[in-house]
Amino acid sequence: MGSIAQSFPASNRPLAWLWEWLRDELAPYPGRALLVARMVTAATLVMIISMTFRLPYGAYAALYALNVSRDSLEGTRRAVQSIVVGFVLAGAYILTDAMLVLGDPLLRFLWITASLFVIFYGISATGNFAAWTRFGYMAVITISLWDRHIGAQAKVNGLLWAIWMLTMASVIAFLLEILYAALRRGDELIDPIAERLACVEELLRSYASGRPAAAATDSRITRLAMLGTSRLRGLLNPSMNGAEYAQEMGAVVAMVGRLVDLAANLPRFAGHISEADRDRIGKVADWVAQIRHDLRNRSIPRGAKPTGEIEPWPDLPLLGEIEKAALLTREVLSGSQSLTIDDPAAPGDGGGPPALKLNTLFKSEHLKFGLKGCLAASLSYIIYSSLFWPEISTSVTTCFLTALTTIGASHQKQVLRFAGAVIGGFVIGMGAQVFILPYIDSIAGFTLLFALVSGAAAWIVTSSPRLSYLGVQVAFAFFLINLQEFKIQTSLAVARDRVVGILVGLLVMWLVFDQLWSTPSGIAMRKHFASGLRLLAQLASEPVSNDLRTALERSYSLRGELNTQFDKVRSLADGVLFEFGPTRQKDLELRSFVRRRQPELRALFVMRIALWKYRAQVPGFELPESVRLRQQEYDEHSAQMLEEMADRIENNTPHTSNGVDSRELFSRTVDAVEREQPAQLPTGRAQMFVELLRGIDALTTSLASEIASGI
Repeated sequence: MGSIAQSFPASNRPLAWLWEWLRDELAPYPGRALLVARMVTAATLVMIISMTFRLPYGAYAALYALNVSRDSLEGTRRAVQSIVVGFVLAGAYILTDAMLVLGDPLLRFLWITASLFVIFYGISATGNFAAWTRFGYMAVITISLWDRHIGAQAKVNGLLWAIWMLTMASVIAFLLEILYAALRRGDELIDPIAERLACVEELLRSYASGRPAAAATDSRITRLAMLGTSRLRGLLNPSMNGAEYAQEMGAVVAMVGRLVDLAANLPRFAGHISEADRDRIGKVADWVAQIRHDLRNRSIPRGAKPTGEIEPWPDLPLLGEIEKAALLTREVLSGSQSLTIDDPAAPGDGGGPPALKLNTLFKSEHLKFGLKGCLAASLSYIIYSSLFWPEISTSVTTCFLTALTTIGASHQKQVLRFAGAVIGGFVIGMGAQVFILPYIDSIAGFTLLFALVSGAAAWIVTSSPRLSYLGVQVAFAFFLINLQEFKIQTSLAVARDRVVGILVGLLVMWLVFDQLWSTPSGIAMRKHFASGLRLLAQLASEPVSNDLRTALERSYSLRGELNTQFDKVRSLADGVLFEFGPTRQKDLELRSFVRRRQPELRALFVMRIALWKYRAQVPGFELPESVRLRQQEYDEHSAQMLEEMADRIENNTPHTSNGVDSRELFSRTVDAVEREQPAQLPTGRAQMFVELLRGIDALTTSLASEIASGI
């Protein structure tokens, strides 16, 4: 968001930037309307079933039906699988333990407290976050059930109904996704990438022809920049597409996102454009068009690529960044064997839940997170139990849903949760109770109202991660008011109690999470960014084993860890915006640097994967011994540079040099290639190797220079 903030037009109106941001977040994009339609259809079907047969937990079931649909069938399948596994495990756990504690209030309180600790500890310590959060959610929403003055059989029935309703809702949503997948045409990943490239190309063509960009093009590219690429990244599934394909396309998605981000800012910084500049812009537009064509045809880019350094743009530096991003995208694609899905499965890459690592299970950070979450949720439970006000049990749910590892991320989710409760509960929920529901006397009329509200909420849910959680809370507040009883709800107390419960939960979270062992997002972002550089350094030094299978296992392990680090850094960068304090300005500067460099690091990551094949002497990538030794020397120096960068970012240590220049080692390697060509090294393989090494060297030295000069 920081890089796009420059694109907001200046305005004297207060909060004008907010309205501009909301407008871009809520603007339509290809596939959004169909996704919303599927979400609303699933939620409406669940609502009709619940109201017709008077089934409990209709609000929770409708919310899951609305929220489980994803942009891909595989993504929905994985979400439903996690839901079912988590709910079944939660049900077995609760039923087994509840039989031992129901008769003793003190024992029941201790059991609830211990369960809350296990839930929060598991979220932090286990690898399968999705299934564990479902486990915790089922336990949290049924806590108040065990305090009711009803029989044991009724309590057990209530738990079983909760499991059944949420599972049924998820299955209904999945079946709708299967039906849609059978009817849809086109590629759900390539099509939106091609749309972004077409928009960038259209903007560049405008400048190449000497005319300003059309207002519609400017608005469209700004909207795409605000939308981001999180939806596209969610479509990449290594277990289905192959790990290498997913990594290459992940880098392409990141670079295309960078292109769109730069292009969105271009109209604000483009001044006078000379005739020579227009010709050069036209060439960059041709590159973008060729990338789009190659992606659609799943072919390797064949066009000529520039060699050596990119000439600077003295008057238009932003266009220089666009040119570099386009070139990097072409290099990522050129390094592929093909754009078809043809990657042997990595060891252990079966698409199942990640294995639990015992050496990370007992870290102190997991214990602290578990204690904080348990303390916050237990305090909320004590408050509503002491007040004999079970209707505000949403305070416990608030603690569970907004307990994230950093202050900024928690603040972001807390703001969206409270805003969603106010909009969905007070504005829409109470408004409907006062002005609409008194005039509705049939299920048909209520269904229409339900579908309209669900559609509005689903539209927000399909925004970028910065806003989507607001839509979830708007929908849930409305559902909780109108689906808890099998009649038209006329009491305004339901909305009031929900908002009060959320306020209590937010207050407790501030008292506990922000004050006890708190971790600012800026510090965590710095740590994970440095960790990513260290992992890249390890990848540059691989393989260290002569056994190819062992080397492959190590390589895939590093790739998985790197992808995880990239995702964490991207998420933490958003959380920085919600933190305030003496280090805020410094953290924002680092955030700007990270967001600017993250796509290039992904490109470096993919290039390193390709270069690894030469180091491992994979068939088809063999190098003569003299070239291999020079490459090893260069890679070790490059790894040392990455380690030094990580040290400087993590500890702010001064930049050191070992007296060896990266460019000199690169030149030695190229000389070795030329000596062995063509007798020992085929020309095509030599050219690809040199181009790959040149791209790695340019990215690494550029990154080192910027970090050394201070960020």
